[in-house]
Amino acid sequence: MKIKVDFDVCVSTAACMQACPQVFEVRDDGFLYILDEEPGEALRASVEEAVQACPTGAISVEE
Repeated sequence: MKIKVDFDVCVSTAACMQACPQVFEVRDDGFLYILDEEPGEALRASVEEAVQACPTGAISVEE
């Protein structure tokens, strides 16, 4: 799976980071960073939770 974020839509609420801190991080500068653009299957449930938690729908997953 490959993580995609529409940074034009992202407002860096950190909801994704709370769901999956291994993949998403909002730093002190207020911006979202993707720590692992192609996480393994072991993180699928957490990544899907992050996608659902995003209030703006900025996160998606490609197979």
